[in-house]
This record gives sequence, C-alpha cells and structure tokens, in this order.
Amino acid sequence: MSLFQRVPRPGDAVPQPLRRMRLIATGLLVAMACLFLAARWMEARHGGGWGYVQAFAEAAMVGGLADWFAVTALFRHPLGLPIPHTAIVPRNKDRIGDTLAVFLKDNFLTPGVVARRMQHIDVARAAGRWLSDPPGGSGGRLRYGASRLAADLLESLDPERLGGMVKGALSSQLRALRIAPLLGQAMEAAIADGRHAPLLDGIIRWASRILESNQHLIRAMVHDRAGSILRWTGLDETLANKIIDGLERLVEEMAEDPTHPLRLKAEEGLARLATDLQNDAEAQAKVEAFKAELLDNPALGDWWQGVWETARAGMLRMARDPDAMMAGRLGDAMRQLGGTLQSDPALARTINRFVRRAAVGAAADYGDAIVRLVSDTVRGWDTRTITGRLENAVGRDLQYIRVNGTLVGGLVGLVIHAVDVGL
Repeated sequence: MSLFQRVPRPGDAVPQPLRRMRLIATGLLVAMACLFLAARWMEARHGGGWGYVQAFAEAAMVGGLADWFAVTALFRHPLGLPIPHTAIVPRNKDRIGDTLAVFLKDNFLTPGVVARRMQHIDVARAAGRWLSDPPGGSGGRLRYGASRLAADLLESLDPERLGGMVKGALSSQLRALRIAPLLGQAMEAAIADGRHAPLLDGIIRWASRILESNQHLIRAMVHDRAGSILRWTGLDETLANKIIDGLERLVEEMAEDPTHPLRLKAEEGLARLATDLQNDAEAQAKVEAFKAELLDNPALGDWWQGVWETARAGMLRMARDPDAMMAGRLGDAMRQLGGTLQSDPALARTINRFVRRAAVGAAADYGDAIVRLVSDTVRGWDTRTITGRLENAVGRDLQYIRVNGTLVGGLVGLVIHAVDVGL
C-alpha cells in the first residue's frame, strides 16, 4: 500500500489486482529512494560510475513522485492537502455524470446507431435456436426464473377478481359476437359435405328410445280418448298396439333408408334453418335472445368459475414445474416454433424487422429518459462511492503509469547526466 495514498476504510472494496499494483508501484519508488541514497554514499567515496546510478535513481524518484501526485490528484487531495486542481473526480462528479450521459446518448442511443446495430442481429434465428434446444445453464436459469415469476404473479392476483375480469371479457366478446350467421354457415357446410347424417341418425335413435320408454303414455292416451264401446270390446288396446307398431316401423325405416321421405323432409328443414340463420332477421333475433338469456343465467357463471379455478390451478402446476411443462405438448409446440423460426426466412425477416423497429422506437422515445437515469444516478452517488468505483475500475492501469513514470524518469535522468558529463 502506498504511504502517500489514503488507507481504505472498512467499507472500501479494493480489488486484489489494484492492491498488488499499488504495492509494486510504491515498492519501486521506495527502491529508487534506497538506490539513490546508496549511490550517493558510494559516489562520495569511490566515484566512478556511481554518478550515473545516482542520476538514474534521482530522476526515477522525481518521475515516480510526479506520477503519484497526478494519479492521486484524480481521486483525492494528495497527503490530505487542499491543493488546487486536485480531487478532480469528487469535485466534478455531477459534470462527469452529465458528460457520460451525453456520450451514451450520442454514441449508443440514437435511432440511427440502434438501427445500424440491429441490422446485424438475427433475433429470430437466435430465439429459434434457443427454443429448439434450450441450454441447461443460463437457459435453465431463465426458464426457472420465468416460471417462478409467473407462479408468483398468479398467486398474488385476487383469484375472484381475476376470474371476474376474464369472465367479463369473455362475456363481452360473446355478446358482441353474432352467433346465428356462424351457426348457419357451419350447418350449411356440414349439409354440403354430408356431415349432418350422423346428427340425423342420432336424433332417430333418440326418438326410438323415447318411443320405447313411453309406450304406456300412448296406451293411456288411446284408452282415455276411445269411446266406451271400444274400451268394452278391448279394441282400444288393439288400436294402441297398431299405433305403437306403426311408429316403431316408421322410425326403423328412417334409420335404415337415407332416402326416406321424412328423413329428406328433415334434411330440407335443416337446410332451410341454415339459410334463415344467415339471412332471416327474426331467426337471428331469436338466437341472440337465447344467447343473452344463457349468458345472464347464474348457473353459467358458477360453471365458468369452476372452469377458471381448474385452469388457474393447472397454470400454477405448470409454472411450478417448468421441466414437465417443456416436456409436454407445450414444450413440443415451443420446439416446433423454434424450428419454424430457423427454417422460415419470411417469418424471420418479419420478426427481425419488428424487433428492429421496436428498438429504434424505444431509443427515440426513451433515449432521453435512459441517459437522464444515468446522470441522475451518478448525481445521487456520494463522493466516496463514485471515487471508489472509478478508482477500482481504472486504478490498476493508473498504477502502471506510476511504474512507467518511475522507469522513464530514471532513463531520462541517466541520459541528461551522460550528456552533462560528456560536455
């Protein structure tokens, strides 16, 4: 540690390389002082070449002391004396912060500079490579950090309020959506492709089961409406059996014959309904009224709340276990997206253009705020903080200046002594 420099207080964190270079520079200065004293003593008694050694050591001391003064004056008053134009960094802390902020803005945060730099950065392909094969080191930390952030965010939000917000947004979208034309188009496309046949088959099977389970109702209705003579002769039971048999045969024929007249009538009715849903205002109004009634039903709200809680619990489980999430379908989708970003030049160009414009826009809109943050941060530092940080950053190189000054000063002194002796 230099005898001429301030001893660091306990709060200072002096890097080991800087401490070592201080010792070397100070040790060299002390060595030159010792060499000067020894050469002076030897030159007085023996003469000869000791004068050259004395001149070298004397000039080296002068150079070393001068450079020590210059280096120390950057950060503090040498020997604690308030010499003018010393402690340059502490006295000009605010101006340094402003200059640094202007330098950052003019050389890094102008839209033109950002645009030129972003032209050489392929964000899309880099993201694609990361998604396709995320590294286990920094990528793993990023994944786990993002998952913890997502889990903490979901847990911090009010479940009821968040669910209500999502439910409200979904309800608003459904109320604004005209469902009738969409249903009509879907039905029309299904009929054109023959996809309505399973629906009709299902309706016919349903009708058959209903008929089978309600035969007693048909028999009771025929019995109640038949005359007394029919009931006395038992013909009401025969008539009921005939009606049930006829209905069963009709349903069976409709199920077996795709060209049955009643089945064709049903298809014709479905086609007419599809047309009305797309074009008839009255039919559309009925569908909208049914939709509004369904959305206003409290039972739907209770059902949605259960769905939301289930979805929220699932998202929390996924967020807490990012490895399982990336190993499932979501992971497959992310890897597929990564492959697409690497293999689709058009998509990559679109994403890179978007990122470039976003970066340029951020530089244009927030460049002043960023540099003002730098300036205000430096202004907010106390003198000891900024002095310590700057000295720790460049102090090692400044100690080399002291070493060079000592050696160069000694060589210059040696040359001057040689010239003086020669003359």
